Amino acid sequence: MRRGSTLLLIIVAFVGLIVAVAASLLHNGLSARARPSAMEEMLARNAWHLSIPSDARGMHNPLPASEENLKDARLHFADHCAICHANDGSGDALFGRGLYPKPPDLRQAETQKRSDGELFWIIENGVRFTGMPSFASHGMDNDSWKLVLFIRHLPKLTAEERLQMSRYNPKSPEDREEEKEEDEFLNGTTPQKSGTSNSHP
Repeated sequence: MRRGSTLLLIIVAFVGLIVAVAASLLHNGLSARARPSAMEEMLARNAWHLSIPSDARGMHNPLPASEENLKDARLHFADHCAICHANDGSGDALFGRGLYPKPPDLRQAETQKRSDGELFWIIENGVRFTGMPSFASHGMDNDSWKLVLFIRHLPKLTAEERLQMSRYNPKSPEDREEEKEEDEFLNGTTPQKSGTSNSHP
């Protein structure tokens, strides 16, 4: 009798845990606009940490934090990463705001305390069940190591560096057309609008 009661208690506790986890995950349905609950963040953080191989955690960045390496990384980040992470690494970008979970603020301690190897592994392999894709490609390790240097630099990013990065952010066709019209206007070569004429009838 006691054994049956203990087994029943274990089953009830297990079902209760499943219900709690499901309620936590589905607290706002399947909307990507929701913020993950504290339980979901804790589970994801632990699962993420366990998923990185221990030998990757011990890797050190082989590249120096030279001005040339940082510039390369800054422009690469602006062109490939800022659409989700924003130029300043805050995650407050068009795609970043719409992801679930949201991209982490790369300037904060939660990211900065990660080892070089962990950051490199994430860039190369991505993170399942998030918007972070894998960027591994044959012979491109240096680009990923340069990005690790840049992530370390993000808390000290200057306004001048952010401005430079904004010139390398991807642009929509509408943005490109607007820039072209501005350039033509500033250079005095604005084309006449179609359908307008200076001649009188």
